[in-house]
Amino acid sequence: MMGRTIFIDPGRCIGCQACVSACRECDSHRGKSMIHLDYPDEGHSVASLPTVCMHCEDPVAPCAEVCPADAILVTADGVVQQADTTRCIGCANCVNACPFGVPKIDLQAKLQMKCNLCYDRTAYGLAPMCATVCPTGALFYGTLDELRAERPGVQVADSFTFGATTVSTGVAMVVPADKVQWLVPGGLPVVEVNGVDVR
Repeated sequence: MMGRTIFIDPGRCIGCQACVSACRECDSHRGKSMIHLDYPDEGHSVASLPTVCMHCEDPVAPCAEVCPADAILVTADGVVQQADTTRCIGCANCVNACPFGVPKIDLQAKLQMKCNLCYDRTAYGLAPMCATVCPTGALFYGTLDELRAERPGVQVADSFTFGATTVSTGVAMVVPADKVQWLVPGGLPVVEVNGVDVR
C-alpha cells in the first residue's frame, strides 16, 4: 500500500455528496466529478458508499493492463492515472476490466475518466479534494499510522478477491474490527486483511 493514501470508511458516510461536489472543482476534471456515491440498498436503507479509484497495484492495474493504446499510466508512487487524452481511443476495455466499476467513458468526448487521486494536489503533499471536505471522515487521507492514531483498533483491507484473482490496492477500505470478512459485489469474500488470510 502507498504511504499516504485514501482510506474509505463506509460506516461514516452520510451520503451528503460533499465529495462529489468538491471533485468537480479540480481543474483537471473540467467540472466533472470522478468520485461516485453509491447507494447499495436504495429505497430500503440510507447507507451510502463513496467509490474512488482503488489504484490497483498487483501485478498491474487491470485497467492499464487491458488498454490497447497504453493510455493509462501508473506513476512511480503507485497512482493509476486517468487516461491520457492524446492516446485514449474510448474503447471501454478499462471499464470492463475494473473489478470495482470505477472508470467511466465520456461518450461525447470518447475518453475514459476516473479518479487520479487528485495527483495535481497529492504530488505536492496536499490531500485530495474529496478528503478535504468530507465532514465525517469517511474519506481519510494519510498514512495507516495516522489513521490508527485517530481511530485506535481500526482494521483495513487492501486486498480483494474476485473469482480466482486477488487484487491488491493502493487505496484501503476500513473494516469493522469484529467483521474482517465480508462479501464484495458478486458474493465473493475478501480473503486478506493486512496480508492475513481470513477465509
